[in-house]
Amino acid sequence: MRLRIYKRKVLALLLAVGAAAACALALWGSAGPEQEAPARAAGGAGGSGGSSSSSKREGEPPPSAPPVPGDPQLPPAAAAAATTSSSRAGLAPGPGEKAAAAANASWGWPAVEAAEEEAAEAGGPNASLARLQRYRALVYRLNFDQPVRGGPGAAERWRAGAGAEGGLAVVVQVHDRGAHLRQLLASLRRAAGVERVLLVLSHDVWSPELNALAASVDFCAVLQVFFPFSRQLYPAEFPGSDPRDCPRDLGRAAALRRGCLNARYPDSFGHYREAAFAQTKHHWWWKLHFVWERVRALRGHRGPILFLEEDHYLAPDALHVLQGLWALRDRECPDCQVLSLGTYAPVRGSLAGRADKVELKTWKSTEHNMGLAFGRDTYRQLLACTEAFCTYDDYNWDWTLQHLTVACLPRFWKVLVPEVPRVFHTGDCGMHHKQRACQPAAQAAKVDALLDANRQHLFPETLTVSKRYPLAPLSPHVKNGGWGDIRDHELCKSYRRLQ
Repeated sequence: MRLRIYKRKVLALLLAVGAAAACALALWGSAGPEQEAPARAAGGAGGSGGSSSSSKREGEPPPSAPPVPGDPQLPPAAAAAATTSSSRAGLAPGPGEKAAAAANASWGWPAVEAAEEEAAEAGGPNASLARLQRYRALVYRLNFDQPVRGGPGAAERWRAGAGAEGGLAVVVQVHDRGAHLRQLLASLRRAAGVERVLLVLSHDVWSPELNALAASVDFCAVLQVFFPFSRQLYPAEFPGSDPRDCPRDLGRAAALRRGCLNARYPDSFGHYREAAFAQTKHHWWWKLHFVWERVRALRGHRGPILFLEEDHYLAPDALHVLQGLWALRDRECPDCQVLSLGTYAPVRGSLAGRADKVELKTWKSTEHNMGLAFGRDTYRQLLACTEAFCTYDDYNWDWTLQHLTVACLPRFWKVLVPEVPRVFHTGDCGMHHKQRACQPAAQAAKVDALLDANRQHLFPETLTVSKRYPLAPLSPHVKNGGWGDIRDHELCKSYRRLQ
């Protein structure tokens, strides 16, 4: 009985989220048709979720309040900060990055109503709420309009390549690490065949710096989308951190006495949800649905989609190898559901005799979650496992996928992995590495040195399966928790309906 009552409350919450979307639509419409034309004509804008070897979770401060839609996207101070950050990273601004501020100005964000501006300037209890509502409306509009940018002819090149089955799609989950994203974009710029790519940047933080980096992309078609249920959009209510929620380490009995909202739903270890960690899994699952089902440019896309994160880094032949792996899958392993272009193992020495070799293995979340690529058939299998994904008590999306391979999917996953990775990791810091200083430029330089010394071995003409490992189902060796709250379960299951 109590569970049914709580579920009814959760459903009421989801209805409230739907009402917020309707409010966003109303605010969007209030901008007037004269605001819509510039956005379409200009082709405006639209965390790492890596594996964990530990269930330890540390808090992080919530993102700062978003700028009011209609404010300049990259004020001089932010532009200077972005330039300084670029210099610290050891990179000169790319050709497109030099024009980022001008591009931002042309994106055509909706104008803010005069009365709302006055309220925001005057402050008061309604100013912050009005600010958030305008920001939610902006996110709703950008996700709906889906303006594709990327320089002259970028969208046309993508459509032509996609029509000839040569188009590639790359989706990047972006949190708030601009220095890492800058390195990733620099590696993409150098990747052969990138002009035929549709790059989708999926954000859960609105940031002038990140928007400027997106605007700097002039080497391929690019689309920005925004996770509409982020902590930044809902800072003091679910899915963010509601002050009425139970503290993480409060015991269940004490929580019940206190009467906090989620007192009856701790995780498997007796801890209550932390929004910062729950968001990554939410974003990954929402992004999966949105890209395969809602991005209009990908309707009818017949190839794989390569899923990356902001702290990944590509070899110059990464896209070439991706296409080779997809062809190899058709020839050698039609029941290989996924491809993986990355590895966390160190790569040293000469790549001679290895750069054209591929291994066939059982998919393992802690080894094969980087540079993950799969097609629509695999997505449909995951979609059928929505209930299992959304209720499994692990805040890591990849460990949850590992659970699905033995608990829900028709069969465990087989994966094709190049012996020499083409996607590398620059993020030895972040959600699971708080104790380390971030040095993405230094990590990228090490990768570049390795690849430059082996340039003659890149771009293999053919790929061959050199090793076939024993194949058997592989269960997660531990459940990390952090996903016991029924509100997370219900919101996660709702994404297909709330697009």
